[in-house]
Formats: sequence, C-alpha cells, structure tokens
Amino acid sequence: MRDKPLAPGASGVADAVALIYTTFPDASAARRVAQSLLDEGAIACANIFAPHAAVYLWQGAAREEAEVGALFKTTPERAEAAAQRLAALHPYDTPAILHWPARASAGFAAWVADATTDCGTARTVGR
Repeated sequence: MRDKPLAPGASGVADAVALIYTTFPDASAARRVAQSLLDEGAIACANIFAPHAAVYLWQGAAREEAEVGALFKTTPERAEAAAQRLAALHPYDTPAILHWPARASAGFAAWVADATTDCGTARTVGR
C-alpha cells in the first residue's frame, strides 16, 4: 500500500517541521541538552541514537571516536533560535549543528507547533 502524498496547507505548502541534527560525546550529554531544549520550549522532542563511530580530521590529525547522534524536532520558525541555543549548550567547541525543513503530516506538524514555545521562554512541561 502506498502512502498518500502530504496535502498542501492553506499557504500552498505542505505542513512543515524543522529537523536539527548534531552529535555528542555521550548519551548523558545528549540527554542533558535535549532536556534543556525541551524545558525551554525550543523543541518538541528529541531522538537520541545509539553510539556510532565518528571518523574526522581535527587539528591536522585523523581521529576516530564514539559519538551519539541526536535529532531534534521544532517548527521552521523556531529552528534558527533552537540551533543557536543548542550551540550555547553544546559541550563541543565546534559542534556540527545541521538543520533543515521537512514535510510532515498535518497532525504531527500541529503537535510540534503546540509543544514548542518562543525560545528563551521557560515553561512547565506536563506529561
């Protein structure tokens, strides 16, 4: 069975969210930053992935270390502020912080919008 294409919203564009990807040195750092972003209303949720190998060049030397990737979901309007806040909270000196818009189902996009607030505005999260 094929999925139905996402229908455009009133603006003529499909409902959208923004995805932000970065890596952390370990899961506890990823959880700590994710919880801060969630508590501040910058993101609706975070997926923290299992450790993986990262092979990279740093200060002229090739390195390989275990890292933990994380994918954060927010609104397109909040993506830049959320990415800036992520950079401020991040334990790396030069973190890779990548963000891009993504099409989403109308229900999911509405949930993301409802679950986020203006960045920097503290809120109480009820579960």
